[in-house]
Amino acid sequence: MYAVVAITKHGVHIARKLYDQLPHAHIYYTDKFAKGDEHEKGIHLFSGNVRLLLPQLFSTYRGLILIISLGAVVRMIAPLLKDKKTDPAVVVIDDKAEHVISVLSGHLGGANELTKKVANLLDARPVITTASDVQQTIAVDLFGRSFGWEWENENNLTPVSAAVVNEQHVAIVQESGERNWWTYDTPIPSNIRQYDSIAEALEAKPDAALIVTHRLLEKEEEAILQNGVLYRPKVIVIGIGCNRGTSAEEIEHVIDETLQQLRFSMKSVKALCTIDLKKDEEGLLAVANKYQWPLIFYTPEQLNTVPIDEPSETVFRYTGAYGVSEPAAKRYSGQNKLVLTKKKSGNVTISVALWEERK
Repeated sequence: MYAVVAITKHGVHIARKLYDQLPHAHIYYTDKFAKGDEHEKGIHLFSGNVRLLLPQLFSTYRGLILIISLGAVVRMIAPLLKDKKTDPAVVVIDDKAEHVISVLSGHLGGANELTKKVANLLDARPVITTASDVQQTIAVDLFGRSFGWEWENENNLTPVSAAVVNEQHVAIVQESGERNWWTYDTPIPSNIRQYDSIAEALEAKPDAALIVTHRLLEKEEEAILQNGVLYRPKVIVIGIGCNRGTSAEEIEHVIDETLQQLRFSMKSVKALCTIDLKKDEEGLLAVANKYQWPLIFYTPEQLNTVPIDEPSETVFRYTGAYGVSEPAAKRYSGQNKLVLTKKKSGNVTISVALWEERK
């Protein structure tokens, strides 16, 4: 949700125009230029200095679109800044709607994308100054974000970003995840080179590295992260079955232990998959909720359409399916061969597949 704020006659005109074009925006402007239909339209009026209104808006909305001079905005928001991971996007529009300027949280907060969107609506010129956007190269803090990738070693984001925009030798090693991450019409800059393995990248001695993998790195590979960022793509599909009433702690322990044995990262789990009889299984629901993993349910009939290595008459007798964890992992991942076909541990049965992007 965005807030659009105006304090001048022309600014109010622009804000009202955005009211019609941005359905998820709340409009705020000074009562000095009220038109009389604000209550009917749900437009918020305020009196006095807009500086008094900004702290509340800053903490409430994911983005602020301010039709106020840039200098005034900088002075007003300066005391409100906390962290680039939590500060909202701030976009400024001039009083004639000729320029839309990305001011704050351009990448993580989405101000750059919001700037482009608003500029397009107003037929204005977007003004974006982040180096990676200007140079049309990789934004390290956004790399793979649209796919749900998570980065680790946050402290390296800034030095690796510097290496990218300063055209130093940057290595990319991608072992899994979506491959269509380059979105510009221009070729990938020559300073960014892709390698088939971490060992190959280390041999090339890059200035920085972007590593995309679901694996836990081996000790000899960790040197690549001295000035590197590790990204976790969502590719691990877990098929799971459990006895009724199995605790969340036991389910979580089995998943964690299994992934550790496979040398896989928990951050790369894409989904938990099971039979629809488990829709009310509290332990399973709790684990999925804790990690924000999608929980996918299949009917016995759906599971029985999937060929499996170890069909069980016993499981069929209780569930109507010849297997749960194995066919669930296969069905969701689209893979016939699993990384782990089936493992029984206490009250839990687990299977693991690796999802691959469909061509």
